[in-house]
Amino acid sequence: MLLYYLRHGDPIYSPDSLTPLGHRQAEALAKRLAVYGIDEIYASTSNRAIQTAQPTCELLKKEITQLDFANEKYAWEDLAFETEEGRTWGVKSKRLMELASSPDVMSYYHNWYDHPDMQEFDLKKGIERIASDSDKFLYDLGYEHIKNAGKYKVVKPNDKRVALFAHWGFGMAFLSSILDIPYPMFIKHFDMCHTGMTVIEFQEKDGYSIPKILTLSSDSHIYKEGLPTNYNNEIRF
Repeated sequence: MLLYYLRHGDPIYSPDSLTPLGHRQAEALAKRLAVYGIDEIYASTSNRAIQTAQPTCELLKKEITQLDFANEKYAWEDLAFETEEGRTWGVKSKRLMELASSPDVMSYYHNWYDHPDMQEFDLKKGIERIASDSDKFLYDLGYEHIKNAGKYKVVKPNDKRVALFAHWGFGMAFLSSILDIPYPMFIKHFDMCHTGMTVIEFQEKDGYSIPKILTLSSDSHIYKEGLPTNYNNEIRF
């Protein structure tokens, strides 16, 4: 199986939708996905995720299955916290990033949220919720997560191409969970852009699968269509 994780296009957060640029990005992404096809399409219940998925559904004549657990509003409630500058994601907290780098916290590895210094951030509940829902999603696709081992038991072998259109805040926790990489480490070293395409291969060997990232947050469809390649409207490269 190939699992495609697609972040939504350039957003308007209130009301929840896409900008004109976001719609163009979604159309470019659809053209790219249509080259080899997608068997199943899932999306967060957020409008901006659904609107990003719609051009792909139209080209491939597929229906969207909506996943409420992937809606970013829940991740925002669980994984963001108040600072002097207002509510923000952990990756924007200098203190959290410093703690995430400390050998003492990293010595807890998969149980990093139980470290005494991490208690002020209260992230355990949200991380465990996303991990549990993500494991159920993967199990329904045929892969039973062997927790903290970085592998899955293949219960329903398949060669499907499955797309999930969702968000950054949810996606960083989702990807860190299914790859068994501690969340603080993941958000410190990885990122994803608007309509960025992340492809994860679940290749079976002896009844098990070790998920492997083939590409992370690729925006080549943006480049091909001549759209602005500013990374999340910030960095041009």
